[in-house]
Amino acid sequence: MAGYKIDRITSDIRIALSELFRDLKDPRISSLLSIVKINVSGDLSYATVYVSAIEGKEATIQSVKGLKNASGYLRRELGSRLSLRKVPELRFVADDSIEKSAQISRIIDSFPETEDGGETDV
Repeated sequence: MAGYKIDRITSDIRIALSELFRDLKDPRISSLLSIVKINVSGDLSYATVYVSAIEGKEATIQSVKGLKNASGYLRRELGSRLSLRKVPELRFVADDSIEKSAQISRIIDSFPETEDGGETDV
C-alpha cells in the first residue's frame, strides 16, 4: 500500500477518535485527553494510539485503562464512520510528552530575564 494512503487513513482515524473521545462516559477517561501520535501498520491490522492527559501521568494511565475497555466500541464506531475494508485493532499507549513539555516550559520561565532581552551572565 502506498505511504500516502496510510497517512490519509491515519489522519482520518485521528479525527474520528478525537470526536469519539468526547462522547465516552467512562469517568476514568480524562476530558483533557489528546492524541499525540498514531502509528498504523502497513496491512491496517493494528493502530497504536499514543495519548496524553494534561493532568499528568496518573490521569493518562487511568485514561488508557478506560480506553482499553472501550476499544471494542471505538473500533465499531470507526468502522461505521470510515469506509475501510478492514478496521485496525486499536492499541492505546500512555505518553507523557505533554507533561514533559509543560515541565520544560516551567524551567524556561524560571530563568530571570534581563532588561535588554539578552541572556544573563551565569
